Amino acid sequence: MLLSLETIGYIAAFCTTSSFLPQAILTIRTKDTESLSLGMYSLFTIGVLLWLIYGIHKEDLALIWANSITLILAGIILFFKIHNMIMHLKNKD
Repeated sequence: MLLSLETIGYIAAFCTTSSFLPQAILTIRTKDTESLSLGMYSLFTIGVLLWLIYGIHKEDLALIWANSITLILAGIILFFKIHNMIMHLKNKD
């Protein structure tokens, strides 16, 4: 085998986490979340949290670091989404 399974796990973790970065950076810079689905980001964030818990239980460092980083970024985006929705509702009054 050319690459160990652990190396494949780290490469997969890097790819999936880094693929999320452009959306996270754009949302953090612009704070624009109008086109983002609250349901999708809520489920995604819960899923990432569960993957993190699973990685911790399995003591799998690739799962732990990738999902820790993604959870932080997804949490920030989810925070902005909820904050923007609340502000939009307040401004309607």
